Amino acid sequence: MNPDLIPIAAAVRVADWAEAERLVRALLRGDDAREDLLTMLAISLQMQGRASEAVEAYEQLTRLFPARSEHWGNYATALREAGRLDEAAAVYERVLHASPTDAGQLVNYALLKLQQRDYAGARDIALRAHALEPDSPRVRIHAARACQACREYEEAEDLLKPWRRWLPLEDDGLQQELGDLQLALGDGDSAQVLLEDLVRRSPGNVHAIVHLASAYERLNRLPEAESLLAQLAGRLDGAAPGVRMELAHVLAKVAQRKGDLAEAQAILEDAGLRGEGDYAHHYLLAEIRAKRNDVAGTMQALEAAHALHVEDLKHVIPKRFEPGASPLPLADVRVDADEYARWPVLTAPEAKHSPVFIVGFPRSGTTLLEQMLDAHPRLQSMDENPFFNKLSDQLAEQGIFVPQDMARLGQRDCDELRKRYLGMVCETIPRRWDTQIVDKNPLNMLWLPLIHRLFPHAKFILALRHPCDVILSCYMQNFRSSVLAAACSDLQRLATSYVASMQSWLHHAAIFEPDVLTVRNEDIVADVEGQAARIAQFLELGDAAPLLDFHEHARRKGFIGTPSYTQVIQPVNSRGMNRWLRYREYIEPVLPILEPMLQHWGYSTDAPAVG
Repeated sequence: MNPDLIPIAAAVRVADWAEAERLVRALLRGDDAREDLLTMLAISLQMQGRASEAVEAYEQLTRLFPARSEHWGNYATALREAGRLDEAAAVYERVLHASPTDAGQLVNYALLKLQQRDYAGARDIALRAHALEPDSPRVRIHAARACQACREYEEAEDLLKPWRRWLPLEDDGLQQELGDLQLALGDGDSAQVLLEDLVRRSPGNVHAIVHLASAYERLNRLPEAESLLAQLAGRLDGAAPGVRMELAHVLAKVAQRKGDLAEAQAILEDAGLRGEGDYAHHYLLAEIRAKRNDVAGTMQALEAAHALHVEDLKHVIPKRFEPGASPLPLADVRVDADEYARWPVLTAPEAKHSPVFIVGFPRSGTTLLEQMLDAHPRLQSMDENPFFNKLSDQLAEQGIFVPQDMARLGQRDCDELRKRYLGMVCETIPRRWDTQIVDKNPLNMLWLPLIHRLFPHAKFILALRHPCDVILSCYMQNFRSSVLAAACSDLQRLATSYVASMQSWLHHAAIFEPDVLTVRNEDIVADVEGQAARIAQFLELGDAAPLLDFHEHARRKGFIGTPSYTQVIQPVNSRGMNRWLRYREYIEPVLPILEPMLQHWGYSTDAPAVG
């Protein structure tokens, strides 16, 4: 190493990028065309979040050393970070034309495609890089990010499976990205390990501390989150704007969880969006305003959230937004009695050897029921997983479509599908073989034909809640599922989706006659002990007492992968009952759509009597 680079290297080791820049600029005054110094200047500017200035430095390097492909690649990356996406694309294409098998530049180009919201293009380019360098952690992590953007969660999880072998990653930013990805994919424990390790190794990494605090909040570990946030006091001088924005959102969430709603709203409104497509900001703002009974402000924030969310979803599932497209196509396909009569009689597991299925439209109390059952030592649940979607996709590859081709499935087919189902369960949770599986996925109600074909003796718990409260609550949620988010993008689509789902369930339940216990959320609120006893009797559990400890059990679990993660760690309360009445002027236009289900389930739209 050049002796004059030693002080610069020392500044880099402690991530003092401002000092590194100062030292480099001093040396450049004697030789303004020195390649190593210009490169270090560009890097130090990038690390300080000064992408526009880094662009100038990299552009100078490409002029002085045009044959060096790494400078062109770095120039393109700086252009991307500066938001000059079209210029960056042109430079990346030049680089890849000269070096089409450069996996590193393919990944950089994929990251650009993500910023342009060409999610499918990003995924395809990143997977090309993965084919070239299948063991590269960097390639796998960014390919997983592209798959996650396409809502291809299983593919993303597969790419990240070897992550423990990669630690410690030399690139702190890459390890932080990996931790964030694991949290987004529902693996809170892995996210915690990754981010804690990063903060332990780099205690001065403010960005990592912010992300670990965010993970702690998501894991219902508020004291740890607050402790970390307190450590940041006075340490944000020189931090990049993105770090400050992310910190503001974490502070707002923690303040909200503590009940400091005015403070949470002030922080969030002052911070603004973290980027032009930051719909999560508006969802959180709506949640805070709703708790402050600001109805108009809540609906204004939700309108902004859904507008941005839909624009994002159009890049993933554009057909769902074509004129006349069904919001939930699966709900429209029915098996009739004559078709069912043609199904062959097959051997299947008894009820005690089948999963217990919790179904119902989202936000009807399914997570509460799941946590109640999981608290019982004879039952074992897991976070929501689209197991039957995956089985259906596998069947479609063989030309067998659900539900219309169920008669084509023979004994061997069903046995194999049950094995695949069990395999997916065991990949999801450490299976306790002395327990019965509880499979909670609200929209499994649409997969009743396939479930009945595989587990005809299974018991179902159907969660019900006032339809108006259901659709209001769904409209307020930032759903991870692209299909569900699209169905909830406006109140009319949402009401239509609710009715179609319920009609699909009722149609198939009348034909298949599954063993179902209907549990109303309002009844649990009114008499949790009585409803726990009903559930225990239905499932032949004997003692219902463990079901009543659900909130403490949920708190001990840590990560809960549904929007209800903050509610199910609290005892049952009535705060969500009849909330829709405050929003009646917004719900009123869709009441005619909901009328068939309001009548069927016996729910009134009159205000409850006082006193």
